[in-house]
Amino acid sequence: MKLPCVHHLLSDRLHQRAGLHSAPGPRYRLEELARDQWSREFERLMRNRMIMGALRYGLLGAPGKPQYDRIASIIKRLKFYTEDGNTEHLVDAANLCLCEFVEGTHPLKHFGSVDDCAAHCEIKKKTKI
Repeated sequence: MKLPCVHHLLSDRLHQRAGLHSAPGPRYRLEELARDQWSREFERLMRNRMIMGALRYGLLGAPGKPQYDRIASIIKRLKFYTEDGNTEHLVDAANLCLCEFVEGTHPLKHFGSVDDCAAHCEIKKKTKI
């Protein structure tokens, strides 16, 4: 099943609101999405580790803070997760992504929203045990 891209979802939604689209679509309320499409536990674990990281490595965005090779560390932690399934590696990788977002020094660093209208994750077929 091909998933619709964000552009098509937004376009369909605008057409529905304008009464130009007769096919029924999913009805989502922004409040429900904001509440349900997040993990408070994951966020709690991230924040706790960011606090410890501030004590170990310095405050996020502090001037003169040493530069770290976060990309290699992110890749290493994702590899660890694939090997042992410890979700702490995912929390660590997410925090490293956050730090790279704020403090990264990539020469081409920028934010450019990209929607290629493709599924961004491969669907894994469930196997029976």
